[in-house]
Amino acid sequence: MKASWTAGSARLALVAAALWMAPGCTTIAADAVNSTTGAVSDAINNRNVKAHAVSSIKTLSINRVAVMPLIEAAPGGAEPLAPGAAEAVSAELYSQVAVAGGWDPIPEQDVAAAMQKMPPTTIANLDENALLLGHEMSADGIIYGTVERYKERVGMDYSAASPASVAFSLKFVDLKSKQVVWTAKFAKSQAALSQNLFDLANFVQRSGRWVRAHEIALEGVKEAVANLHGDLNLTQSVKRFETGSYGQIKSGQQRYNTGPQGVY
Repeated sequence: MKASWTAGSARLALVAAALWMAPGCTTIAADAVNSTTGAVSDAINNRNVKAHAVSSIKTLSINRVAVMPLIEAAPGGAEPLAPGAAEAVSAELYSQVAVAGGWDPIPEQDVAAAMQKMPPTTIANLDENALLLGHEMSADGIIYGTVERYKERVGMDYSAASPASVAFSLKFVDLKSKQVVWTAKFAKSQAALSQNLFDLANFVQRSGRWVRAHEIALEGVKEAVANLHGDLNLTQSVKRFETGSYGQIKSGQQRYNTGPQGVY
């Protein structure tokens, strides 16, 4: 990791030096040189998610998780979100949870059926509904949250008049303790290379293309899920006693206990 960081820094330094010597690029180079070490590190490692986990998260036993559809929560006075914003980010979130491995995601259709019996989810009852859904699904944990910004690109791949921009917040609640043990925030707007020298890697990866909102959302969701996945103590292979219904744990599967209660 250290070698990779050093190599990345060296490449960026060379680009900055080249821009410094090029006519008309003095301001860009000066801005690059004066950027903070933290900004350089985040850019090299493509970190746009700011996540926090409580210290007790490693003591949890997590197997079955549910993804609760995100809700729209644009700040007052902000530009309205593009149509289908929450649904788009929610779909990316479930997809990444499903492929992460190590936990047992509850099927989307089962979550949707359970939510139809619950009060509509709003900002006011978001945390309460997450706990209610977790109880209904006999889940160990619930991932849920809000989409604060989802602005689609205006223009074409190589001539955008306005870039795509996405911001969302996520939480993970442990159903046993009913406590939020992990949070994450993601916010990103694609910037032209002339505005942000440290976005060079992304521009090269995207062939200098202006991306769509769903591509930025996927980038953030991947990073967030990877962060959460790494923080949790996953127990998919551990047999243990499961109480509660959820169709007796989806059609009456047997569940075990390492203690004296045995099998039900």
